[in-house]
Parts: sequence; structure tokens; C-alpha cells
Amino acid sequence: MINHFIDGKGVESISGRTFLSENPATGETIAEVARGDAEDVDRAVRSADAAFLDWSRVAPAERGKLIYKLADLLMERREEFARAESEDSGKTYRSNLNIDVPFCADFFRYYAGAADKLRTPVPNNEPGIHRYAVREPYGVIGAIAPWNFPLVMATLKLSAALACGNTVVMKMAEQTPATVTMLAELAIEAGIPAGVFNVVHGFGNEAGQALVQHPKVKKIAFTGSSAIGKLLGEQCGRMTKPALLEMGGKSANIIFADADVEMAVNGALQASLGNNGQFCLAASRILVEESIVPRFTEALVERARSIRLGDPFDASTNCGPIISQKQFERVTGYVEVGKSENARLLTGGKRPDHLKKGYFLEPTVFGEMTPDMRIWREEIFGPVVGITPFRSEDEAIALANDCDYGLGAYFWAKDVDRVHRVSAALDAGLVFVNMPAYMTPIMPAGIRNMSGTGQNFGLEALENYTKLKGVYINYSGRIFPWLK
Repeated sequence: MINHFIDGKGVESISGRTFLSENPATGETIAEVARGDAEDVDRAVRSADAAFLDWSRVAPAERGKLIYKLADLLMERREEFARAESEDSGKTYRSNLNIDVPFCADFFRYYAGAADKLRTPVPNNEPGIHRYAVREPYGVIGAIAPWNFPLVMATLKLSAALACGNTVVMKMAEQTPATVTMLAELAIEAGIPAGVFNVVHGFGNEAGQALVQHPKVKKIAFTGSSAIGKLLGEQCGRMTKPALLEMGGKSANIIFADADVEMAVNGALQASLGNNGQFCLAASRILVEESIVPRFTEALVERARSIRLGDPFDASTNCGPIISQKQFERVTGYVEVGKSENARLLTGGKRPDHLKKGYFLEPTVFGEMTPDMRIWREEIFGPVVGITPFRSEDEAIALANDCDYGLGAYFWAKDVDRVHRVSAALDAGLVFVNMPAYMTPIMPAGIRNMSGTGQNFGLEALENYTKLKGVYINYSGRIFPWLK
């Protein structure tokens, strides 16, 4: 049984309702989960609100030490977390163990060290008056995180929010409730006080909506679909409640003719089909310079066919399943859309013959994809990519920017001048040159266009979780003239 985690302990829903969580690799039920609603959210928010004043008054460096301890404990238990994450999400055990859990520990350590690094301006004041600015925590942060990288997405919100002195109530996607609950338990073990980090499980239209609308929640941090994100942003706007929104992407990956083609093929696969394409930076629009289209396409298709699907706990597996039956049907629906739009299916698009259980889909590559197609414009969030030829650098840039999103972009080239020209011209908050996505906490990233608002990572992310106050102090012993 997976319960909510409120005020330092696991608790059942007030209503007593539950739902079932399944393993996407087998379709089998792995846990019964407490199903939260407005009453459970209210209980969690009140706990977080009660804990806020004391937590915000803990010296920043001391908060940092507790968060650093959480990172240490996470690494000590990384096998346990990696296993739970694989059973819950279908991601491979090897990638969870060697990439995701250490990635989360790195982020906790970075923001632990950043807790006392908040800087604000002090102007050059005239005698008799002192002016300065401070950054203060919001209070209770309502965090809503998706299922594609459960532990990572929870960490990205939690690490910076706690470092700044906020308390957090988190609603994780209902498909992946396990590791965020384990993380909340670990926070208590690390010495973070009860109530500082609370978790409520449930569905978006119940627990999620209650969290957004709760008057004691001072800011929302959301990662998810554009449709839900825009609706949530509108609701927050009516309440004048700030919202940090990350709402996906449709990244382009440009392959110039002077690129190292073998390296670009391997990088394009990782940038588009890693985690089965279930990540917001997936580069599903592959733009290839016309002169190398045949060579690149042949190599990409061959490598895509070599990707091993199967048991996430098998060390030889490259990709596990899609997260759920619903998402499987969505992605295969887009495969049919691509066919109907006359994109040329080069490989994949169906369940592997040897995998009868779970939600497995072969990596899918389309050729002759064009900007008027839905598979070009809409985020599929699955292992589906398309290849589009281009003739010139200007055309490649125009095609890459012909998109409603603005989260990330990739390109491959050796020409140094081109590297700088194209990097400057791409309308994206992150640009990766001659490499797939590789995130580090030290490097900030913007979020643009329909991908959302705010900034991620780096010290800049601390601004997401603090509000600015200007202070004026008169020590002149007189009131400055107003009326004469």
C-alpha cells in the first residue's frame, strides 16, 4: 500500500478511496495507492503552512546541510530507488541506477550549496537613507510532477524550493507514485522537519485541482502537457497566483553535411528515442542536409532496429515499455496519423512480436516528414521520429524554428562559424551542439513559447522560488520634504 505522506508520516485518504498502480512492462498491478481529494490536499497544505515559518528561519547553510544529507542517503539507497522506479515507470534499472539517481543526488547537493548564495542588489545610497533588496521564500509551493522521470522531476522542483526556505506539497502523476513517497520518507530520516515536504497522491481533476486552488498555496510549479499547463496557468492568473510552467517540446535536430555522421546518428537516437521518446527535450524532428539524407537515413534506421526492447531489469535492454495502455494507444494513433499524412514509414510502428505483455512499441522512423503534418507539429511523447531534408543553413534554421514550442534544439556541425551562427539563431531555451541532451545543475536553461515560463537549473532557478522585497530605511533623523 502506498499512502500519502503528510506531516512526517504515511496516512490513508480521508475518504478511504484508493486506486491501483501497474507495472507497464507486464500490465500487472504492483500497488494499491491512496486516492487523494480536496480534504487530503487541505490537510497536507495546512501541515506545510504550519512548518513554513520555522523552516524559513533555519539558517540557509543549515538548511543546506540537511539537503546534502538527503543526497547522501539517496545514494546509499540508490539500488532500492532504482528498482522501485523501474517497476513503477518501466525505465531500465541500469539507467535509473547509473544515471537518474546520481543525477538527483547531484541536484540536491548543488542546491544545498546554493542555499546561502542568494544575492540581491544594494544601490549606492546617499547619506541618511539605506536601500536594499532581499529575496524571501513564497511559503507553500504546490508541485505537480509527471510520470516520465518521476524521481528526477520531483527532485528538480524540491531541491531548489527547499533550499530557498519554502515548504512543498507535491502531487506526482498517478502512474508513478512510488519513489516520490520514498523520497519524502528519506527527507525525514535526513532531519528535514515533518511538514516541510508532503505528498498527496491522486488524479489531476481531484488532487491536482485542489492543490492549484488552495488559498494557502502561494505558487505552483508544474511540469506536464501543454493542454493542462495552459489551463492551470489561466486558473492561477485569475487568482493572481504565480505559476512556473514546463509544458513539453517538439525539438529539432539539425544534421549538417559537415557533421561526423556516425556520431550524429548515435546522438540523434539518444536525443529522440531515449526513454522511448518520453521526455520533453526529445528531438523528434530530424532535419538532414539533402546531400547526406540517404546515408544518414540508412544508418539511423539500421541503428533504430538494433535497439533492444524488453525487461527493464535485463542488463541488455535499451528501452522498456511506454508508461500505460492509454499512452500506448495515443502513440500508435500518431503512427497511423503519420501514415495517413503520407509520411513514409521506414521502420517500427508496431508491438514487437516477442513481447506479448506490457506496452512495448518498436522505435518508429518516418521519412519525408513535412511541416504541414501533425506528426511534425504535435508532441507525441513516444518513440516516433521523422526525417526532413533541407538545402541551406537558412532553411534549416527556419524549419527548426517553425514550431510552437521552445524548450530545446540540437545540431551537428564542424564549422566553428556555423556553430555560433546557428546557436544564436535557434529559438530555444537550450541548445546542444554535437551532443544529445546532458543536463547539469550548474547551467541555467530558459523556457520559451508554448514550452512554458521561467527558468530551470543554475542559481537562476532560485528566482523561481523566491519573491523580491525592496527595503528603504531612513536614519537621517528627519522626514524628507514633500510639501512646501
